[in-house]
Amino acid sequence: MDEIVAERRVGEAVLFERRIGEGPPTVVLHGGPGAHHDYLLPGFDRLAVSRTLIYYDQRGGGRSPVDREVPCGWQEHVADLEALRVLWGIERLSVAGYSWGGLLAVLYALEHPGRVASLALVSPAPVWRGARDAFERRLAERNRAPEVMAARQAVQEGGLRERDAETYRRRMFEFSVAGYFFDWRMARDLTPFRLTGRTQQAVWDSLGDFDLRPRFPAIRGVSSLVIHGEDDPIPIETAEVLAEAVGGRLIRLDRCGHVPYVEAPERFVAALDGFLPSAAR
Repeated sequence: MDEIVAERRVGEAVLFERRIGEGPPTVVLHGGPGAHHDYLLPGFDRLAVSRTLIYYDQRGGGRSPVDREVPCGWQEHVADLEALRVLWGIERLSVAGYSWGGLLAVLYALEHPGRVASLALVSPAPVWRGARDAFERRLAERNRAPEVMAARQAVQEGGLRERDAETYRRRMFEFSVAGYFFDWRMARDLTPFRLTGRTQQAVWDSLGDFDLRPRFPAIRGVSSLVIHGEDDPIPIETAEVLAEAVGGRLIRLDRCGHVPYVEAPERFVAALDGFLPSAAR
């Protein structure tokens, strides 16, 4: 399947963009903050049938680096998406947001409700600070699970670092994200990624003690779908609150953690393919 890459000048940032597929556009927002779109691949690309997927690396991450003095708070991320919408010439966006990208999609919809046609929120980050704190505690506990700790120690002490440094780095990455998975061994199937810490911190600092729930009436009625694994370290109750507040449908995935495009790929594709705009319908 052909892909097109480009760079888009948005204010003080130059954003890397990648398109794949043909048909009505859906904008895909990656997680992080401070990550890049690559780790959504190849799973999300399976949706590029009868539609165009538009990915971009958000400012301050991946192939969209910015100078240290350039702000990277949530307001700038929302402004970037609106500027891109204008550049793309799309009247109303269909958005698929993953993890932090789901929260970014909600923030964008709250700031620009007339510019959103639909929201697909996959494993969305919590929409209030207390739920985020609960998620961080739960993730830390899962990363300290005895079986994960034992496997990490075995790799660290087994001489792999000296024999094959690249494989060692890959294994260490897997252990760092193990807590996101229902079966932590499936972390080996996730495309590795890196976070830009400054960008991540800038976003959470800008959000402060946030709670978006009182603002949800402004976007109630926007066509919405929420997909959430029942074993996600982000408690599924947060997805239930979000789906109910925006009047959207919630699809619960059993035996699935935070990464359904890896852990439950067929159910992930079926759910989104039936919701996102398509030339086949």
